[in-house]
Amino acid sequence: MSALALTGMALPANVAVAEPETARVVSAVDIDNRRQLVEVFSPAMDKSIPLQVIRAADTENPRPTMYLLNGSQGGPNQSGWDAQTDAVSFLRDKDVNVVTPVGGASSYYTDWVRDDAVLGRNKWQTFLNEELPSVIEGFLRADGNRTAVGVSMSGTSVLNLAIAKPGFWNSVASYSGCAQTSDPIGQEFVRITVETWGGGQSIENMWGPRNGPLWRANDPLVNAEGLRGTEVYLSTGTGIPAAPHDTPADARVQDGRIPLPVQIAFGGPIEAAVHFCTVNLADRLRELNIPVTLDERPVGTHSWGYWEDDLRSSWPFLARSVGSRTN
Repeated sequence: MSALALTGMALPANVAVAEPETARVVSAVDIDNRRQLVEVFSPAMDKSIPLQVIRAADTENPRPTMYLLNGSQGGPNQSGWDAQTDAVSFLRDKDVNVVTPVGGASSYYTDWVRDDAVLGRNKWQTFLNEELPSVIEGFLRADGNRTAVGVSMSGTSVLNLAIAKPGFWNSVASYSGCAQTSDPIGQEFVRITVETWGGGQSIENMWGPRNGPLWRANDPLVNAEGLRGTEVYLSTGTGIPAAPHDTPADARVQDGRIPLPVQIAFGGPIEAAVHFCTVNLADRLRELNIPVTLDERPVGTHSWGYWEDDLRSSWPFLARSVGSRTN
């Protein structure tokens, strides 16, 4: 409301009132007969967000939508699902639309309380829960059923998306995502992701002071009751290296996408911590009598080979949850 309106004074007839910006498709470029690069404007972040889109195999009828989120690097520079896995070829014959935002590195795909000097303005939960779905699903002629799939950092995010908007998501799948964010261990994991790896100015720009209420408000373990009514799939390894992904036989190691020593030295301890978080969440959901599917692998580091496997393993669960065919 304008200052004039607040005082009860009418605006002059020749003064135009700017309409608020709305979320909308800005551009769409075909990559091939099934894939597009689509940009959607986010009013909350005041910028256009690029999306990698795979249209459902059956375009004659409305189909569900999978929001497939990237990990801590957000997808650019070959850091996402498209470059690190066979997700594109696996999903292109499925009867779901697939939407992957590009960007949001080290943001936890959440709403930050302040802009960050390095990471900028992040209002991702608003974008993913409020702005994007109606726009992109209308563009794709989708049927209103949806699932959110996240890996590593975004494995935490998809849980919080569902908790923040009960009943909106048919299902969520978290691959190697740490569900604890408000205890000292979880906060340190967040700090490493945001500040050490992402170069962010401060994690307090995200959810405020560490002892503030927003840390608990964005902790899926603390707020597990909010997942009631959403189908939940969790997967985790233990951090123990194993064949074939933690050996020179893995395709990503062979072509140099990731050095094997780095994958083992860093991915092992990270996945061990994630295993602790994930099992805790699964146990809490069972205490609350909330159904959960847990794929608890006895081995495996925090690395793309296992998440490629997770996508395939969870596909029947995801497809059933949104009413799509499972093959």
